[in-house]
Amino acid sequence: MTSAHSEQALKMLMLLSLDGDEAAYRRLLVTLRTLLVGYYGGRIGTTAKSDTEDLVQETLLALHSRRATYDRERPFTAWFFSIARYKLIDHHRKHGGRYKAEMELDEEIEDDFREDAIAARMDVERLLSGLPQHQQELIRQVKLEGQSVADTASRTGQSESAVKVGVHRGIKALAARLRGGM
Repeated sequence: MTSAHSEQALKMLMLLSLDGDEAAYRRLLVTLRTLLVGYYGGRIGTTAKSDTEDLVQETLLALHSRRATYDRERPFTAWFFSIARYKLIDHHRKHGGRYKAEMELDEEIEDDFREDAIAARMDVERLLSGLPQHQQELIRQVKLEGQSVADTASRTGQSESAVKVGVHRGIKALAARLRGGM
């Protein structure tokens, strides 16, 4: 998900639109349309472009009619993609794909959009924010992104030993914060 499509950016646009900002609402709809084309295109196939466009329009209309029900305290993308998911299930049911629709119920919406995944990322970022910037970056690269110590050392201009020590000290500081109740 690009930064323009991040949870934070989309939620901000939604909140502004709920407060009456029509320009923010238009930007939100344009951005969501792009996301939906990719979301549906990968799930109903490229041969059904008109079906994809119909689903996009139905989902954006559902967003419009249900936007007053959005809880400002919850992640926006989880709420929005649950609407999209149900529209997709309805589409499969209408077109005789009951089995596929039932399987879709068990499938995760998108790892990046699940509410628990969003909450976990927010918790990790909150924890990391208490560390010095260089330790935050080392932990992100080595532990969260799965980069090797050697690659991280090369990118940051540090020795491999310095990267290992930075990661170790950062994790030790996080553990101390967690034990102390933050």
